[in-house]
Amino acid sequence: MAIKSLEELRKLRASLQDSVDLREKGESTSGITEVLIGMGTCGIAAGARDTFNELLTIIEEQKLSKVKVISVGCLGQCSLEPTVQVNMPGREPLIYGKITENRVKELVEKVIIKQGYLDENLLIPSFTKDGVK
Repeated sequence: MAIKSLEELRKLRASLQDSVDLREKGESTSGITEVLIGMGTCGIAAGARDTFNELLTIIEEQKLSKVKVISVGCLGQCSLEPTVQVNMPGREPLIYGKITENRVKELVEKVIIKQGYLDENLLIPSFTKDGVK
């Protein structure tokens, strides 16, 4: 997404202000799903920036107001980049590998909306819907 004017930048800032306020004011994140995207050098080289942008687009399209997307450094799985960690209330954090731009929609639908798993990409914890691997 290329920003072509100051007005576009202002609109983008206004649309993201709630997320920024939540982080800066330290308000309770109860009920908020956090999606962390590994944006270290290896992640960016593997396409994490495209994954991040696609995730923001889909969350906005789906109007998922209780989902917060956060760019972080390396998640420690460099060979499996782009990596995404999903922290949902009341559940263990889940780390998924090889979440390229074209896998984001499936991740949002299966993991965030339906609260299931994207089994073939699940790294941690090491289990599937049928039990421990």
